[in-house]
Amino acid sequence: MGNLYLGVNMEFVRHDDKPFEWGVDKAAELGYEYVEPMVHWGRELLSEAGYFHSVSMLDDPLRIKRACDNAGIKLSGLSAHTPLCKPEISTEYLKQAIRFAAEIGAPVINTDEGPKPSWTTPDEDHVLMGYVLHEAAQVAEPRGILIGLEPHQQYSKDPDGLDRIYDLVDSLAIGINFDTGNSYLCGHDPIEWLERVKDRLVHLHAKEIPGQQAEDERGKVTGTAVGCACGEGVIDWAEVVRVCKSAPRDIVMSVECGTVDEAKRSIAYLRDLI
Repeated sequence: MGNLYLGVNMEFVRHDDKPFEWGVDKAAELGYEYVEPMVHWGRELLSEAGYFHSVSMLDDPLRIKRACDNAGIKLSGLSAHTPLCKPEISTEYLKQAIRFAAEIGAPVINTDEGPKPSWTTPDEDHVLMGYVLHEAAQVAEPRGILIGLEPHQQYSKDPDGLDRIYDLVDSLAIGINFDTGNSYLCGHDPIEWLERVKDRLVHLHAKEIPGQQAEDERGKVTGTAVGCACGEGVIDWAEVVRVCKSAPRDIVMSVECGTVDEAKRSIAYLRDLI
């Protein structure tokens, strides 16, 4: 069985209008051992001006490593979500994210199938996803990088659908980035689903769902951007911890919430359970 660690997805500083380095320092200040940065392709105004945490993959990747080294914090992976159903976007994006991750020591890149084209059939979409994942796996395997598939969109919204995507390519580089909140909102039992994928688990998004959102949206959506503070919603975190501790590899529970205060309350709650 593996070890279990606490990290935080950089979305927790999305509303603070601060740059990436500020968010890394804040995560370390709160006591997190790991961060999960978000990367993007090209350039956009907010990040360039220092008002948003995402890092362009046109930047020197050592920018991320230096910030983490200076704060005494490690990388659990990169949030590299891109629509697998759209190979004109996702193929080169994922390959660059993998190379980026390899250079800075991030062991996992996380993604999902994303919004699909309006004109393709489900079978066509799976052929397209298989192409993208095969290309990405060929880059990931020799670098020792894992690709975490997350339940988040139209095809991964149930266990069979996520497994179908996972089974498209036979590669040890492909695993599961399980999201507790998305799986719950899809209408499934996250603990049963987590048990099903634990042998393939490479990373976990620790996303809590508040009671009112659960009541309003469960079974009607495939996921949500961020959750509330862990321990203040509907997820059975003691069971999540139990299952993760029985997984064969070390797992980082990357808290996915929307504010610094929620991240602070989440680590206080989860640290006791772990």
